[in-house]
Amino acid sequence: MELTLVPLEVPEGGNVILGQAHFIKSVEDIYEAVVNTVPQMKFGIAFNEASGPCLTRVDGNDEDLKAMAARNAVAVAAGHVFVVAMRDGYPINVLGRIRDVPEVCSIYCATANPVQVVVAESEQGRGVLGVIDGFPPKGVETAEDAEKRRGFLRMIGYKR
Repeated sequence: MELTLVPLEVPEGGNVILGQAHFIKSVEDIYEAVVNTVPQMKFGIAFNEASGPCLTRVDGNDEDLKAMAARNAVAVAAGHVFVVAMRDGYPINVLGRIRDVPEVCSIYCATANPVQVVVAESEQGRGVLGVIDGFPPKGVETAEDAEKRRGFLRMIGYKR
């Protein structure tokens, strides 16, 4: 078995979601979950089949984000993995609905940070072991840091 780190492309000003699902209709159901939750969100979804023709299936409402999601899924090259590349919304807006899609097994990350996917490869294929999301902590939050955090959440509309 070999281990590889695969960096994901993250849209400028956007986010990526990496997860695992289990059925060919996953790409369509994840599309519906996103568009029915945040209609103005721009996004692309790619899903790697793990049997049959083993194609990377792609959908979405933005051509650039569809292409980015496909590049990410192809780079990871693990069966049943899906990638959502998104702008004009946040993962927090859609993660609950994506988790509710019956085919979705797990979410590895949802981030705007630089992210690396830890991939194992055997004679059978490839699988995701986990992700490295962002950077290590630089210290423990102070009272001033907590106030900045609360201010930021209010500025972007997530707290009153």
